[in-house]
Amino acid sequence: MQTKIPESLLTIRSQERQMLYQMVARFTKEYIVPNIEGWEDQGEVPRSLHKKAAELGILSVGFPQNVGGIGNIIDSMIVSEAIIQSGGSSGICAALLTLGIAIPHIIASNDQYLIEKYAKPTMSGDLIGSLAITEPNAGSDVAAITTSATRDGDRFLINGAKTYITSGYRADFVVVALKTSPTLGHKGISLVVVEKGTEGFTVTRKLEKLGWHCSDTAELSFSNVIVTSKNLIGEEGSGFSAIMANFATERLSMASQALASAKRCIDLTMTWVQNRKVFGTELSKMQLTRQKLAEMQRQYTVARTFLYDTAIRYVNGEKVIMEVAMAKNTAVYAMEAIINQALQLHGGMGYMRENEIERHYRDGRIMGIGGGTNEIMNEIIAKQLQI
Repeated sequence: MQTKIPESLLTIRSQERQMLYQMVARFTKEYIVPNIEGWEDQGEVPRSLHKKAAELGILSVGFPQNVGGIGNIIDSMIVSEAIIQSGGSSGICAALLTLGIAIPHIIASNDQYLIEKYAKPTMSGDLIGSLAITEPNAGSDVAAITTSATRDGDRFLINGAKTYITSGYRADFVVVALKTSPTLGHKGISLVVVEKGTEGFTVTRKLEKLGWHCSDTAELSFSNVIVTSKNLIGEEGSGFSAIMANFATERLSMASQALASAKRCIDLTMTWVQNRKVFGTELSKMQLTRQKLAEMQRQYTVARTFLYDTAIRYVNGEKVIMEVAMAKNTAVYAMEAIINQALQLHGGMGYMRENEIERHYRDGRIMGIGGGTNEIMNEIIAKQLQI
């Protein structure tokens, strides 16, 4: 029996992963870059993009082989990097790769009925899934959710509301976090799949946002929604632990997207300052410009090095709860500083909607909120330090 090779810097730089990056980069330049502005205006990406990505195997990256997947979280990070650094955006990643938060709980449950009905069709681009946790009065405090599911024999009666749900407008099904035992606090949280079109389940509003314009976000309402107990993911009361278990990969992914956006802005700025002349001199020749670019590159390199070191340790089975929180915050703070300087070096052009830097500036703001706010990350770090 062949022993699995532990992840390392060498495996990250392998020929296979370089080929993965190059394939996704070609896909991005051919199918995303020419259309991204139109999708930003429309507020969503077309289903055909999911199908094309699935045909190339992109939607299978990061999932277990036994369900038709390939690779791990590191490969998923490489996919996001390739999309963003080739002219896509973190908004595109949010829209196209929502399955990264929608189906892991289904796959982890090893429920073949749910895997065949929802997970595999999502990986093939035939379905779009979404994850609904956040409520109007419960964000970072997952245990405070009030959406309920009352069991009635072999079915559940669901009532409640969700908000800020990524891909909630287009989703064919939603994995809903709800209380099956309200008196048990977080131990009473379960996950249930609800299909679009189920009576009583409505998308009440498509939300307008500062950034991620091509990624639809919705408010959802559940009014006496009846769902078969077959759609329960795992055991009753296992939802909270399942959600917590998937946070590590979600946070590593968001950190990767933040740094990919930063790197894209560095590259765009390098081209700009080498061609822009001020008072007869290339902007790149000015000491202040060179100092800023050097600092931007330093921030990016340090943050990315720590991020991948943490991802390697996570994949190799180490307990890295604190390090994941640190990696996310480090990436977010680096991204914010880098994109801000990139826009500044572009001057008025950086403020224009026609400039890609402007989109990264808007899209980047969510990185310190989604997947756990900066403040929650610091609370996790403090808890691990036993403060």
